[in-house]
Amino acid sequence: MNKRMPKLVWLMPVLTMMSASSAFADGAIKQTKGDFEDKFRQLEEVLPTPNVYRNAAGEPGHQYWQQKVDYDIDATLDEEKRRIDASEEIVYHNNSPDTLKYLWIQLDQNKFRDDSMSALTTTFGGIGNRGPATSAASGDSPAKLSLGALRRQQFVDDNELGYQIKKVADGRGKALHYVIVGTLMRVDLAEPLKPGKKTEVNIDFGYNIVEEDAVSARSGYEHFPDDEREGGNDIFLLAQWFPRLAAYTDYEAWTNKEFIGRGEFTLEFGDYDVSMTVPADHIVSSTGVLQNPKDVLTSEQRKRLEQAETADRPVFIVTPEEALENEKEGTSKTKTWHFKADNVRDFAWASSRKFMWDAKGVKQGGPQEHVMAMSFWPKEGGDLWKKYSTESIVHTLEVYNRFTFNYPYPTAQSVNGPVGGMEYPMITFNGPRTELQDDGSRTYSLAEKRFLIGVVIHEVGHTYFPMIVNSDERQWTWMDEGLNSFLDGVAGREWDPDIPWGVEPRDVTGYMKSQTQVPIMTQSDSVLRLGPNAYTKPAVALNILRETILGRELFDFAFKEYARRWMFKRPTPSDFFRTMEEASGVDLDWFWRGWFYTTDHVDISIDKVYKLRLDTEDPDIDYARERQIEKDKPMSLTVERNAAEGRKLWVDRFTDITDFYDENDQFTVTNKERNKYQSWLKKLKPWERTAFERAVKEDKNYYVMEFSNVGGLVMPIILELTFADGSKEMMRIPAEIWRRTPKAVSKLIVTDKDKELVSVTVDPRWETADVDVENNHYPRQIIPSRIEAYKSKPSSAKVRRDIMQDIKTELKTDDKEGEKKEGDDN
Repeated sequence: MNKRMPKLVWLMPVLTMMSASSAFADGAIKQTKGDFEDKFRQLEEVLPTPNVYRNAAGEPGHQYWQQKVDYDIDATLDEEKRRIDASEEIVYHNNSPDTLKYLWIQLDQNKFRDDSMSALTTTFGGIGNRGPATSAASGDSPAKLSLGALRRQQFVDDNELGYQIKKVADGRGKALHYVIVGTLMRVDLAEPLKPGKKTEVNIDFGYNIVEEDAVSARSGYEHFPDDEREGGNDIFLLAQWFPRLAAYTDYEAWTNKEFIGRGEFTLEFGDYDVSMTVPADHIVSSTGVLQNPKDVLTSEQRKRLEQAETADRPVFIVTPEEALENEKEGTSKTKTWHFKADNVRDFAWASSRKFMWDAKGVKQGGPQEHVMAMSFWPKEGGDLWKKYSTESIVHTLEVYNRFTFNYPYPTAQSVNGPVGGMEYPMITFNGPRTELQDDGSRTYSLAEKRFLIGVVIHEVGHTYFPMIVNSDERQWTWMDEGLNSFLDGVAGREWDPDIPWGVEPRDVTGYMKSQTQVPIMTQSDSVLRLGPNAYTKPAVALNILRETILGRELFDFAFKEYARRWMFKRPTPSDFFRTMEEASGVDLDWFWRGWFYTTDHVDISIDKVYKLRLDTEDPDIDYARERQIEKDKPMSLTVERNAAEGRKLWVDRFTDITDFYDENDQFTVTNKERNKYQSWLKKLKPWERTAFERAVKEDKNYYVMEFSNVGGLVMPIILELTFADGSKEMMRIPAEIWRRTPKAVSKLIVTDKDKELVSVTVDPRWETADVDVENNHYPRQIIPSRIEAYKSKPSSAKVRRDIMQDIKTELKTDDKEGEKKEGDDN
């Protein structure tokens, strides 16, 4: 805690300045009269001022810059100790206009220390925690600590976690002073690094690899104790494994936020030269391109790899039979795998003797005309991985290329291991597996199939966002997760639209009306429910923007423009918002403000529909209509029952008391009204009389519809109009109808005489994420639902046990359990 104090003290004036700036922006325009809220207020007062680094169109400015960091790493994996020891040479290129006195380096493995901010601030039973579940006591229910939480606690207690930093030196070998601050390390340079210059830092480090299943990490090892090899086998997924330079940006300077576990990271692009020494029987999947295949692959495997480059279907490089044989023995020998990767922002790898490996070449337009799609999985992946992993990679590249740019790297890989889904340049970790059955076969559920296809598409899609379009994940998770979820929904529905991809407007309505919703623009670590906030809601918003607001042509052009502008660069939200507006030519400030800056939800109610008929002003016509309206009213119940009882009216019994008004009612027309009508016609200007007489002749139907904005989020009003003749028409009213009266609006709709409206439905295709479809109908509809019959269960209270009988129960042993399984179905 004490080590963090200087940084917090330093941050206080910065936070004060930020708060003052925000308050000034919010108060620059202020409504002090009435309750009007401008839902279409422009965002320019909120967005950062355009400058030479980021211009007003959302493009990189003419003086845009970003740093470059190159790494040369030699790493050794000790399988027995489950440990990494490595040395890295870092070359830092200062392309900024600033002189740097120190560098900030990320030490993500320190998150797992028991004194880390992540560990110390994890609440018991709190909302939004990442990892094994706990729940606080509530009413008669006791507090609950999952077995997974116990396992995690025990693993952290039993193992020394976090980095051991053995050396930090400059290029001449001279030690550099450094200070570790949680998951960060400040390295003080021997001399200030001026703009346009570079410096070298050498770090020797090591750490004990976490068991992913125990601590719920984004990487780690998974142990298979039941494999034939004595002691079992492991799969190692190595990510966020080496000290990495924090990003230094034009908008924030050093992005040195503590790694708590929720917000991921942003890094600098650079070139990597990495050698990993592993057990000789291991197969390695890695960011980059293998430089020494002759040293690590057999001649047959190299031949298969070459065949795979032009194959129509995936080709096994390491076959299932070879993988099964490989995992039986183990070896004390080692091999060194050497990979190089150019212009990537990170580096990850996987290693195991359990891996089978298939590959398929993908041809595309330049500059990278050939990509190797590859998958690595153990026997536990089974036919599920054989059928779908590599094919899902190929499908992803095809769709994402269409919406962004051609995939720029030589490989795209999917690796099975303990991580459910995680992405790094050219390599992804994906978790779905098959189940081993008693007969030795392996099967999988429909859910597991959907999970694999979906997670591969999603994680490979992350190569585009944020591995190439390099947004800051720790600050704005939605910029990669939301955009990528939108595109994986596009790709997914082109694979199989029956799979629930979770990006339809209906998929977010529950979250949008919940009390745990926070604005999408909330910093990652403060989001209460990350999935719906950073993934689903922004993906749905973009889906609506494409299908309902802009249309595909405008949206696709603008989205591709954004991706290409910021390829291998670092965009911020304002760059995305401005690009989408500038390239589409549509003012979308109301959309960004409502969907991304507020917690309003969509709930547009159609409250009333009035059918109006144009008065002709001719008393002979209008008075007759009014008389008919009066007649059409329901008869008085008293009058009806009097008639049924045979009661005669007084005037019918005594006719001598009738007079003029018994023959003429209030709707009787006189010449006085007729003369007034003729006089009114003569006073009309020619164009007025022409317009009026045409309207009278056409005698169209005039409908006034009243809408209320219950949820507060302004959206287009999409109407389905159903007519008496059975026909239907769609009408789309732009969201701008709410501009001056955002709480309620009325709309006049005119139809031909023979098109009589019988019902109106708002958003009939569920396009806008309206949370309450019951108020979308006029007239209101009966609400279909269901009811379930159930049998009451006996009480499970301890006092209700029949202990007199239960005390006779024989204690079961493992042998008896086995006998029951074999011969007793009861």
